[in-house]
Amino acid sequence: MVRLALLAACGAAFVWITSLGLPDVVASHFGGGGGANGFMSRGTYVGVMLLVVAGAPTLLGAVSHFGIGSVNSRINLPSRAYWLAPERRAETVSYLQRHLVNVGTALIVFLCYVHWLVVRANRLQPPRLSSSAITVGLAAFLMFALVSGVRLGWHFRRPPGSES
Repeated sequence: MVRLALLAACGAAFVWITSLGLPDVVASHFGGGGGANGFMSRGTYVGVMLLVVAGAPTLLGAVSHFGIGSVNSRINLPSRAYWLAPERRAETVSYLQRHLVNVGTALIVFLCYVHWLVVRANRLQPPRLSSSAITVGLAAFLMFALVSGVRLGWHFRRPPGSES
């Protein structure tokens, strides 16, 4: 949880510092070809990005800490009785919390990358987002999410020693 909060603060600082050179009106939405088709004031853009970059991952961290960590939490897992038995509950909760922190970390990195692309796009006249750069970033994030989800499912697929 602390790691995620520190990374969210670093992400917010990155957004704040890199936004200083943005124009008063920021191209904030881009069409399929990369051309700008949505605009907002710099203050609104920065506020939204700060909220998203720091807020979403912090919410994930809070859910993992308070929601999953609570003794009354309703965690849905295959073989739930096995994984949440008193002798394994702390280890299971710790694994799930680490997983959510890793997802939150990847989310911060991806959102900061998207912000950086928007900053770069606004340096051009007319503003233009690199379609290939956003595609590569999105593909990397989705690949991480897929691998992470598969690893989570694989970890909890069935209790050790159970038959196939």
